[in-house]
Amino acid sequence: MTLAIDVLEAAKSKNVMIVTAESCTGGMVAAALTDIAGSSQVVDRGFVTYSNAAKTDMLDVQSETLERYGAVSEPVAKEMALGALRHSAARLAISVTGIAGPGGSEHKPEGRVCFACAIDKELRVETIEFGALGRDQVRAAARDHALRMILTALR
Repeated sequence: MTLAIDVLEAAKSKNVMIVTAESCTGGMVAAALTDIAGSSQVVDRGFVTYSNAAKTDMLDVQSETLERYGAVSEPVAKEMALGALRHSAARLAISVTGIAGPGGSEHKPEGRVCFACAIDKELRVETIEFGALGRDQVRAAARDHALRMILTALR
């Protein structure tokens, strides 16, 4: 909760609206922010795009990108963040796409999560291997990492 409060305070101090584009976290980043009173000052909206069709329909993720790299990839995370900015009134977008588990594959193991954070002309994309912590723990770790990325971008 403190992390989300820090994000909201930083966004308020910089007058920055936030949009989230989430897949494996299913809205947990937006929920962490909007659980706090006054969040409407800086949270514009959140997109939960769990399916590939939702990613293309709502965020303009290119079907070619999905086919070439798969939904759990940095190129898709990048397109999700940029699409969220285009379809919102926000200046900062965070996107999350990953494999929370159970399961995964040799090439895309459980616990792999790709993030993108875009603010103004800056874009940071990264992949974190949380490991097979279990679905709930991977999702919580991804939520917290996304909040830290937002905070870093605002500072």
